[in-house]
Amino acid sequence: MVYILLAPGFEESEGIVPADLLRQAGVETALVSLSGPTVTGGHNITVQADLELSQVDLDQAEMLVLPGGGVGVENLWNDERVSALIQEAARRGIWLAALCAGPVLLGRWGLLDGHRAVSYPTRQDQLGKAQVLPESRAVLDGKFVTGHACGSSFDFGLKLVEALRGQEAAKTVNERIFYYR
Repeated sequence: MVYILLAPGFEESEGIVPADLLRQAGVETALVSLSGPTVTGGHNITVQADLELSQVDLDQAEMLVLPGGGVGVENLWNDERVSALIQEAARRGIWLAALCAGPVLLGRWGLLDGHRAVSYPTRQDQLGKAQVLPESRAVLDGKFVTGHACGSSFDFGLKLVEALRGQEAAKTVNERIFYYR
């Protein structure tokens, strides 16, 4: 199961596009609200969550995903349950992925130290001791996937598929959606 954590103020395309691509690849994926059945993103689009944070089961987790959106990322940061969940997932070797401002959280927790990563351009100095690849749209290194910005949602989502199901699966999804850049 892939859990995509949606906090109020998240960047909508950064949660929905990766969820769609993962589901197209046959990866069980849940949109997770910090509380309540719905969550409203940074552009006032309200999304029906599949689960609430208390229902996340790390024993079933393949990956946890942190979409960006400045307000959403700060709401994730300010929730102690999210911090505990992400750090326990890292301890267990569960894939962690974050897009746009989301990688800043992984940087704050020291999880990207020694790894190649990318984030929103004005946030790249907040990735801890990561090797920043500023021209990359999505980076897979170890058990981490990071993405550049909202415009990289498709690149990021396809990189998640690649990480979990391989390059051939990512290629198949890409051919289905006709994504070219």
